[in-house]
Amino acid sequence: MKIFCSRANPTTGSVEWLEEDEHYDYHQEIARSSYADMLHDKDRVFKPMADAAVKIVEKNGFSDKIMVINKHSTEVTVGPEGDMPCCANILVTELFDTELIGEGALPSYEHAHRHLVEENCEAVPHRATIYAQLVESRRMWSWNKLFPIHLQTSLGEQVIVPPVDLENCPGAPSVCDIQLNQVSPADFTVLSDVLPMFSIDFSKQVSSSAACHSRQFEPLTSGRAQVVLSWWDIEMDPEGKIRCTTAPFWAHSDPEEMQWRDHWMQCVYFLPQEEPVVQGSALCLVAHHDDYCVWYSLQRTSPEKNERVHQMRPVCDCQAHLLWNRPRFGEINDQDRTDRYIQALSTVLKPDSVCLCVSDGSLLSVLAHHLGVEQVFTVESSAASHKLLRKIFKANHLEDKINIIEKRPELLTSEDLKSRKVSLLLGEPFFTTSLLPWHNLYFWYVRTAVDQHLGPGAVVMPQAASLHAVVVEFRDLWRIRSPCGDCEGFDVHIMDDMIKRALDFRESREAEPHPLWEYPCRSLSESRQILAFDFRQLVPPRPLCAEGTMELRRPGRSHAAVLWMEYHLTPECTLSTGLLEPADPEGGCCWNPHCKQAVYFFNPVLDPRAPLGGPQTVSYVVEFHPSTGDITMEFRLTDTPDS
Repeated sequence: MKIFCSRANPTTGSVEWLEEDEHYDYHQEIARSSYADMLHDKDRVFKPMADAAVKIVEKNGFSDKIMVINKHSTEVTVGPEGDMPCCANILVTELFDTELIGEGALPSYEHAHRHLVEENCEAVPHRATIYAQLVESRRMWSWNKLFPIHLQTSLGEQVIVPPVDLENCPGAPSVCDIQLNQVSPADFTVLSDVLPMFSIDFSKQVSSSAACHSRQFEPLTSGRAQVVLSWWDIEMDPEGKIRCTTAPFWAHSDPEEMQWRDHWMQCVYFLPQEEPVVQGSALCLVAHHDDYCVWYSLQRTSPEKNERVHQMRPVCDCQAHLLWNRPRFGEINDQDRTDRYIQALSTVLKPDSVCLCVSDGSLLSVLAHHLGVEQVFTVESSAASHKLLRKIFKANHLEDKINIIEKRPELLTSEDLKSRKVSLLLGEPFFTTSLLPWHNLYFWYVRTAVDQHLGPGAVVMPQAASLHAVVVEFRDLWRIRSPCGDCEGFDVHIMDDMIKRALDFRESREAEPHPLWEYPCRSLSESRQILAFDFRQLVPPRPLCAEGTMELRRPGRSHAAVLWMEYHLTPECTLSTGLLEPADPEGGCCWNPHCKQAVYFFNPVLDPRAPLGGPQTVSYVVEFHPSTGDITMEFRLTDTPDS
């Protein structure tokens, strides 16, 4: 039986209905999850999905000893007629995320101790401890606040300043989880020692009530407290002899033996406001938590002596943190990137230009105004972006200088543009609905839709885009797609086969987004332009196709093809969302830190422990479908015949 699935198309902006197999969602959830990464994690306690678990239990001969109850633990009943005949005396769980408690560990443990286990039970894991370290980091702080933006104009330097309520906003309530080991130590200054903030004993009654825990410390150096880095460890046994830690390398007891993970990373928390600290002058770092979230504050005195410690979760009230995610904040704060847009704009703008900006929450309209454009319109299709830009314009005394149009760009009328013809159509392009690099081709569809509003000789910027690819070997990311086979003596080929079958679905043959600055890799081929898109022309009626081969120039294991977009603002100025420069002689890659690149994993994904094969090439077929905005692709790894 077939089912219909709705999908919002981020490239065309339309909603489509697609016919899929009845097991589509189930298989996709497994195939595109990080379960393989979890099984490769040798330190981890693993509980597989219920359906797969039943089959694995049967295959390994434990059906008479292990019963799988396919329920949430809070729905499990105990008693003669219940799911369990009596309360348990050992509680074994894995309910943890990068933040430790974000998957509901506290209320689940609380319920289990009250209803499912004996009073003096043992728990595995036995105990968890959360650690924190206070740092100053302009790079990480740029993921949370809007910095003043400087631009040189014919009238001298102009500065775009953030609104006061944006500066005062505590930020987004959610944690920022990243591969902290990939942040250069040069990007932050340590202000405190590693502080154990609080511990949870899982063998005793656990409370999910809100609480706070403080640790007094003396700053190691003077600076500005901005960011709290946090991680946790768990002790599997009561004596603490068997430990699993998510600590970054500088806080790890044995950095050379660190277990790489993608399901558990490290946490970055932003203080509500940056605060000056003085070396040797005692402070208190306070960890607050409710049943699902952790957040931090900095106090001059201990909370026990200060009853006014704020317990409420920080919530964004400026709109910016609702509209811009952390990479987007970093992108807007990238002064070098801004300078390149200014350079490109300066070559195409004229005093009598009428500029129409089409991007979500973009400040290009402000750049255009400061560079002397006569009239600037910006289209904002969401109420949040409309409200935010109004605040920014007001803070910079531009509310009467730039016209905001709150509607989808396809619905623009001549009246919206005050009966003016557009001489410059401008986009970054950036749209909040975009997940994969080519989803921002929505700009091309918008350019086509507003063609009637463009005057003779109108300039479109960027004037073109191109899709690029390179074949890579990952240091670690291959684990999320590599078969597991055997896990701690359990045969889990059943799950491997389930994932392999799921790869036959259309969506699993697509690439998936990953921020590759967090996932080191080596390029094995030269980068290759695959497709080109000319924004000076309308979206074509027929597909754009490309096929060819990529030769591998360096020895290694070919794990995936990585794809990204490059935007050609002018013939002289290009911005890349992928590689920022050619790979070094060893294949080392420098990726755009503000963007996610698209990763197309080869099947099977090669384990680095497997022996290297002979010379190989990668053949590809890539097709852009204008009617749907989709890009379909197939990459095949083949051995090259000996010459």
